Amino acid sequence: MRKTLYYGMVGASLSSFIGVVHRIGISFDGRAKMVAGCFSTNAKKNQETADFYEVDQNRVYASYEEMAEKEGKREDKIDFVVISAPNNVHYKTAKAFLENGIHVLCEKPLCFEVEEGEELKKLAEEKGLFFCVNYSYSGNNMVKEARELIRAGKIGRIINVNAEYLQEYLVDDVGDTEDKMVKLSSWRKDPKVAGISNCVGDIGTHIENTVAYMTGLKLKRVAAKLDYFGQPLDLNANILVEFDNGAHGVYCSSQVCVGHMNGLVVRIFGTEGAIEWVQENPNILSVTLKGQPTQIYNRGMGYETARSQAVNRLPSGHPEGLYVAFANIYRDWIEALLKVVNGEPVDPAECDFPKIDAGIEGVRFVHACVESNAKDAAWVEV
Repeated sequence: MRKTLYYGMVGASLSSFIGVVHRIGISFDGRAKMVAGCFSTNAKKNQETADFYEVDQNRVYASYEEMAEKEGKREDKIDFVVISAPNNVHYKTAKAFLENGIHVLCEKPLCFEVEEGEELKKLAEEKGLFFCVNYSYSGNNMVKEARELIRAGKIGRIINVNAEYLQEYLVDDVGDTEDKMVKLSSWRKDPKVAGISNCVGDIGTHIENTVAYMTGLKLKRVAAKLDYFGQPLDLNANILVEFDNGAHGVYCSSQVCVGHMNGLVVRIFGTEGAIEWVQENPNILSVTLKGQPTQIYNRGMGYETARSQAVNRLPSGHPEGLYVAFANIYRDWIEALLKVVNGEPVDPAECDFPKIDAGIEGVRFVHACVESNAKDAAWVEV
């Protein structure tokens, strides 16, 4: 019986921020080992990364196409691939590995077009393969606690949602058509690489997914105003949303809000109470029931629901953050795949990781927001 999985990475060179977070998250539980990769299209960076992680030279590839084909033919092929390359290669890379019988975990966005996402879903189902889209905040303990409390009816019927994701790091690009991106890769505002949206596509989709994960609600339509400030892609967005249960809400995503670093905040309001989660203080959940003082839920305490207790990794009072959120997603992902490779049944209820449908919904959301903005913020069906 296998106790360890073997994986490869596309993207995630030594200079990659998110690639390192993926590797650390995977390593938490010691149940998966990296054995292959195409870490960069730059040959020097690719080799440097492979050398640093002591990847066998025979499994260092110059392209994702070569990697998918050759790994797929190996008797000891990788069990899954992690795709953390720029947005424009997600679809083609995922498709190549699915076609070669390899499970896929892909960074968001899943792809550029809804039809591409549906094609990947169909291919994964036909091949009997698992597909995860990395919406990382769903791995946070208190996000899971919020979900369980909402499911149990703690705050009643949801009637309003207010959520924001505010950053400041692109404020110097306001009104400047010159490429001044020095803090992060400039591809994020290049339509050929990033797609039709920067701000909504990059961080607005985290709002959409986190709210959907917590509440179980689906978006029905949006009315969006995007601000470009002279850039080819949006840097700021204010979005009215309507859910399938008739409730409404407001989403605000921005990369030009001075004083905000990584400010994802989700507020869910119901007929009997409210829940608030702040990503920059992720171990706390605020719960206010009608007519009562606000209660502060702390991670790691005995009053947590069983699901959130199950993902605690440290005693209460010890901060857990982004690395642990990644690790929690990977733990469920790896446990499911270990059952697959060992021929054991997989309970869908235990697969608490973002599936391909979440990725497709994210693509629908981005397209609806961009279309609404083009129609002077008219309501557009998601």
